[in-house]
Amino acid sequence: MNHRGGHSLICTLWVLLLGVTLVSQESHATTLTAVQAKHHVGETATVCGVVANATFAARSKGLPTFLNLEKPYPEHIFTALIWGSERPQFGQPENTYKGKRICVTGTIKAYRGVPEIVVTDPGQLRIVSHARTTISF
Repeated sequence: MNHRGGHSLICTLWVLLLGVTLVSQESHATTLTAVQAKHHVGETATVCGVVANATFAARSKGLPTFLNLEKPYPEHIFTALIWGSERPQFGQPENTYKGKRICVTGTIKAYRGVPEIVVTDPGQLRIVSHARTTISF
């Protein structure tokens, strides 16, 4: 192979590698904090935070379960919402996730100015760890 042909091959491989890298980065959802989510409405992302309060609204239309991250209702800044029709897949999410650090993946929407992700599949939610605990002496 001559010098010119080798250079062309290296350039072609470099472009292919760059293209694969860009595609693989775009296929992964962006990871955000609950506070950052408000700036990403309409985007698919992963939002992580501590479940400050978790409520199953058994008397509300649609039987929603609200997992509010970082701050409890009514000061909540982000909500993972599980509708009653999807609830059987999650058991009792208000007990499972309360006080735990979770990540939820999906499309961020806004409801009354508060960002939320509607969770329809358990694969969208994962527990990262238990919330930080305070040790006092």
